Amino acid sequence: MKKFAPYIILFLFALLLWGIATDADFMTLNIDGEEVGGPLGAFLGMIFAGGGMLIAAVVMLVVAIVLAVVFAGVGVILLGALCVAAAALALAISPLLLPLLVPVAIIWFLVARSRKARLAAPAVSA
Repeated sequence: MKKFAPYIILFLFALLLWGIATDADFMTLNIDGEEVGGPLGAFLGMIFAGGGMLIAAVVMLVVAIVLAVVFAGVGVILLGALCVAAAALALAISPLLLPLLVPVAIIWFLVARSRKARLAAPAVSA
């Protein structure tokens, strides 16, 4: 198939050129009721179509930028709402965690006191 693909494409282009050469009626452009035909009509049609594509590309770029800004803003608002919800949840749970925090605070105090005692004691050298 790879060997025949260039020949098939070349044949299709030859058919296209043959159709253009034998029937040139499709190269007309209607501007305000006047028909412009031939190569000038085809050229003007390509120019106008290209201008429309250029406008479409600019519009798509602007829409993409606006959507990126809007979605980024929604993401920031959503992240802020999640942070507020987490803080509210932590504040709601904190009274329930107080019995667990008391032993942790006692152990922390004992470890810190023994560390201070180690740092305050002079090092014995031989």
